Amino acid sequence: MEQNVGSLDKSVRIAIGAIAGIVSLAILGGQIGLPEIASPVLGIVAVMMLGTALTGTCGLYSVLGIDTCSV
Repeated sequence: MEQNVGSLDKSVRIAIGAIAGIVSLAILGGQIGLPEIASPVLGIVAVMMLGTALTGTCGLYSVLGIDTCSV
């Protein structure tokens, strides 16, 4: 797959992934009073965001024809 995630998009994805991961761990640790089902959901979101930022490709962008990469 071709890279279709630009640098600003990568930065946003890293930030969202980090925040989702921290909140997921805080729920597991009992620091945040959200339902426990939210923890694995946020964990999956974190892994997806960080993974797409790392690889520079997003499958959904490919399907929709979006390309934020300037190269």
